Amino acid sequence: MMEPAHSAIVAQGLGKCFAAVRAVDAVSFDVRAGEIFGLVGPDGAGKTTTLRMLAGILPPDSGRATVAGFDVARDPEGAKHALSYMPQRFGLYEDLTVDENIRFYADLFGVKRAEREERSAQLLAAAGMAEFRRRLAGKLSGGMKQKLGLVCALIHRPKVILLDEPTTGVDPVSRRDFWRILYELVAEGVAILTSTAYLDEAERCHRVALMDRGRLLFCDTPANLKAGMGKGVVSIVAPEPRRVRAALERAEGISSLLLTGDGVHIVVDDAGRRMAEFAALLKGAQIPFDTLSQVAPTIEDLFVDAVSAGAGTHG
Repeated sequence: MMEPAHSAIVAQGLGKCFAAVRAVDAVSFDVRAGEIFGLVGPDGAGKTTTLRMLAGILPPDSGRATVAGFDVARDPEGAKHALSYMPQRFGLYEDLTVDENIRFYADLFGVKRAEREERSAQLLAAAGMAEFRRRLAGKLSGGMKQKLGLVCALIHRPKVILLDEPTTGVDPVSRRDFWRILYELVAEGVAILTSTAYLDEAERCHRVALMDRGRLLFCDTPANLKAGMGKGVVSIVAPEPRRVRAALERAEGISSLLLTGDGVHIVVDDAGRRMAEFAALLKGAQIPFDTLSQVAPTIEDLFVDAVSAGAGTHG
């Protein structure tokens, strides 16, 4: 298999088993320079194991991975200097200040002082943390710790960045700062592979791979994935969405139902036909609803439907 041109990351048939569990099952994809690639899936999908293999931390049982042109298994040292891996719990030193943590990671990668100071000033400003340089890392909020972790991971200007659910539990302002930094890096030609459990973040990626139970279900741009879904989505906004779901979950033509807070998204075979049927069912059961309409599918609709199909249910 030829590596795609300009690909900074190439995974070819990656596989990993733990005892009898196949955590990653023949996964293949590539990530290009200047691209944010999202690896999306629930807990246990195999996202972290995939990232750890690409980072050279776990050897694959099968398949091959290259990062910035280096074979991760055969030349881990070459790959290490071209990439940064930020795990879910990044190794910050809580008894060191923000500046001291950055200096530590800069020294690990042999970054000279002048470059470190210029780079850290730029990154801290982008993260909204310039005024916190002397604060102990242990005194930072969760969102600020994640942003500091990103600054430390970027201090040596890697060509490839691997991020494992970096915004989980992070406040909205910090999430926005985090993504702004990622977009600035993309403009510099950096390749970014990020895993996330937040499906709204998948919409921000140039391409996204949907992963479940170790296997890759889909891989394309968010727009292409939604356009190629081949099914309709009906949105019902109602005061009691759980009653709506319970009344409709055995109706014909449904492949998945998703509670959305103020209503239900229902993936169906024929939206025009099913809307009239659903309205009649709800009225017959005396279940009130505010609106019932066909809507454009989201990545969340696509993913829930794909996982439900794989599980043989639309529950």
